[in-house]
Amino acid sequence: MALNYIWVAFFLIAFLVALVKLLVTGDTEIFKTIVEGLFDSSKVAVMDIALPLAGVMTFFLGLLNIAEKIGAINAIARVIGPFFNKLFPEVPKDHPANGQMIMNFSANMLGLDNAATPFGLKAMQSLQELNPVKDTASNAQIMFLVLHTSGLTIIPLSIMAQRAILGAADPSDIFIPCLIGTYVTTVVSILIVGIKQRLNLLNSTVLGGIGGLTAFLGLALWYLSGLPKEQIEQVSKVVGNVLLLSIIVTFLVGAIRKKIDVFDTFIEGAKAGFETSVRIIPYLVGMLVAIGAFRNAGAMDYLVSGLKYVIGLTGVNTDFTDALPVALMKPLSGSGARALMIDAMKQFGPDSFVGRLVCIFQGSADTTFYIVALYFGSVGIKKTRYAIVAGLIADFVGVLAGIGLGYLFFY
Repeated sequence: MALNYIWVAFFLIAFLVALVKLLVTGDTEIFKTIVEGLFDSSKVAVMDIALPLAGVMTFFLGLLNIAEKIGAINAIARVIGPFFNKLFPEVPKDHPANGQMIMNFSANMLGLDNAATPFGLKAMQSLQELNPVKDTASNAQIMFLVLHTSGLTIIPLSIMAQRAILGAADPSDIFIPCLIGTYVTTVVSILIVGIKQRLNLLNSTVLGGIGGLTAFLGLALWYLSGLPKEQIEQVSKVVGNVLLLSIIVTFLVGAIRKKIDVFDTFIEGAKAGFETSVRIIPYLVGMLVAIGAFRNAGAMDYLVSGLKYVIGLTGVNTDFTDALPVALMKPLSGSGARALMIDAMKQFGPDSFVGRLVCIFQGSADTTFYIVALYFGSVGIKKTRYAIVAGLIADFVGVLAGIGLGYLFFY
């Protein structure tokens, strides 16, 4: 029901804002702008997202089918089972979903978004098999989705690349703040959903897992922080892509050793790729069109201006408010947030406080509504329960952390 209200609210608010602009300011182009945006957003959802995703989905779901046939997914599930069993008690320890989820998280951490999505969609389908109420999100599906929306990424390569294009003196100077921000969002996601689901998080397994990840990220930070920016970008490209290709080759070699008909197995799994991509088109179109109407009506600008005014009344420094459009857009649209980030860096300068802060916002979380539409839509989930609220709370904490990190590092 939450998604229903939010979706309708986007259109109603867009209409009311446009009506006020027409009657009060005489803006005769506003409705034309919104309607044109509806068509543009519909096209983007299908042509720029769903169809390109079909190719990626086809390949990686075929690859995952090979991995399942040789037992690789179950092997991964057994390794991370103790930790995941505490966060996902509804999922059996040796269930393939565990391995698929860890592959999704691993790909996200390495910045391999194209690989992460097929792994994640396959994991959601596996979790749906365990779901007793097919149209309602299960606890395990909510935990997985909210963790995914935290967007844990070790190296924000695309952000650093964009900063370099715009002439930043040190494009990688936002690296540490972005990593800390996304890590805070991830931990908060675990706590919010864990408390809601009454999970026992104060045990050696969970604390050890989080502590181990913290230590790993700390070592990675320590090593990478001592490298020039060019080497950081090179390391991220090489490590991420070498690991991904190594996984592919490992699965194929394993299939040959087990005398599996590799190509037929690949085709068997790949067939589901296009079907999944087609199935999510209505969800993507619906969500992206609504977000586009809200943005094109100018409602986002009014929201930011209102926040800036209210915050100013408290006497708190409001320099960060010029970066808020990115923070507010990020849960709605990744491409929209990216465009706003670039626009802010062009307007204020990539090395300005705002220019750096928008990069931290962009790197500290993921697109909550897009992910809800994509992942829940792929398995026909209609009742999202508290998934959206939990994701947005984690996003809000990530924004607060981003503001603090921005002032700490760059103000």
